[in-house]
Amino acid sequence: MANHALLNNIDHKDLHIITQRGAEYGDNQMLAVTFPAEFRDVQACYPIVFRKTTDGLGFEPVALFGFTEGENLFLEGDQWQAMYLPMMVERQPFLIGVNGDELMINIDLDSPRISRSVGEAVFKPHGGSTPFLEQTNSLLAAIHQGLQETPAFLAALLQYELLESFVLDIELNNGSQNRLVGFYTINEDKLAALDAAALATLHAGGHLKSIYMVLASLSNLRSLIDRMNYRHG
Repeated sequence: MANHALLNNIDHKDLHIITQRGAEYGDNQMLAVTFPAEFRDVQACYPIVFRKTTDGLGFEPVALFGFTEGENLFLEGDQWQAMYLPMMVERQPFLIGVNGDELMINIDLDSPRISRSVGEAVFKPHGGSTPFLEQTNSLLAAIHQGLQETPAFLAALLQYELLESFVLDIELNNGSQNRLVGFYTINEDKLAALDAAALATLHAGGHLKSIYMVLASLSNLRSLIDRMNYRHG
């Protein structure tokens, strides 16, 4: 259960953050939310797909780390085996709070990454921000900005009916059958059928590049299956 609090240098003066990777720190997750500004880095390592939001009213892009809940095929012990760590993973246990027009840094005090003695110090002994906190602040700002651009991208996909659900059936080398369901991707046939005006509109909105990044990322499904085969023998 999350326990979010507004970060401050009085209540949290001794706070340290454990930055190493591991299942015990919550890294055993099958996906993380991403956003168009991050697609270039994400698509180099992970498949990008879409899922319905928790309220069921919209969609959000996610980077896939595995095929089943609680499975991260990039996590081996304390090693995250990919060149790029998605921002929504890296930010833990911090999150963005909003107070009117002002952005605040909140922290999940129940996170296993919280420590009073080991890890990266959040505040200096006399209360100032450490370089680690400054870096975290920049990371959260980038996430906030990136998430602001997501609705326009999704609206464009829906306007041209470019999202379609898909099912991925996986047979592992050991003969076991697995199925990935509940996700959506870009319908390449509908994309190819768009007229010049529609493509120009998508390009002008900066969405065409993001669409091609998503499509390019799907080649990572093969390597993800290879990781699954290796994991399960």
